[in-house]
Amino acid sequence: MSIDVAVVRVFTDAAGEFGNELGIVDAAAVPESDRQALTAQLGFSETIFVGPVVDGTAPAQIFTPAVELPFAGHPTVGLAWWLADRGTPADTLAVPAGAVLVTTVDGVTFARGRADWSPHFDFHDLPDADAVNALDPASFHEGHHYAWAWLDESAGSIRSRMFAPAMGVAEDEATGSAAVRITDRLQRSLTVHQGQGSTITTQYNADGWIHVGGRVVPDRRFVVDF
Repeated sequence: MSIDVAVVRVFTDAAGEFGNELGIVDAAAVPESDRQALTAQLGFSETIFVGPVVDGTAPAQIFTPAVELPFAGHPTVGLAWWLADRGTPADTLAVPAGAVLVTTVDGVTFARGRADWSPHFDFHDLPDADAVNALDPASFHEGHHYAWAWLDESAGSIRSRMFAPAMGVAEDEATGSAAVRITDRLQRSLTVHQGQGSTITTQYNADGWIHVGGRVVPDRRFVVDF
């Protein structure tokens, strides 16, 4: 069968460059039993399957090439932007972890989640950005790893990279769920500079809810035979 795939880039810089590619697919076009296999074929770090928006809520499922995720940041932020851009906005995304509230403020789209919705990460606290940049993805063989260092501690700015062989992702360009985890760990709002040039913004709340956000741009559409 032929499947339409929309692609957006999530967590771009202010100029709309970089960001993490996200595949978006109509859930009605692919049986649930086939979604993992299609995601592996597409090869994006994450693909999200979305149902129709009803009363402001859109149901969605998120997959990496290897596993389904109950929640993830870049798919929920990207989907929220895409739905609004096509004229069917939602204020809530219903994912397996729970109800994700979404908003857009000054061109930045935010999704609200909790740290315990995200995968466990092994944190690597490094002395500076050069140490983060020097890491080799091939040295990580299992698990989920988040390496980071302060760029400007007073401003809450960090440099990070994420390696997740357990998800089938050697290195992720921008990882919203990891940004939620590090925000909860440091208990402060952050600006995260990840990958080749992506930017993630988080807002910490003492009640356990964390907003993760960034800029999103359209990339392309294509049809895949599956």
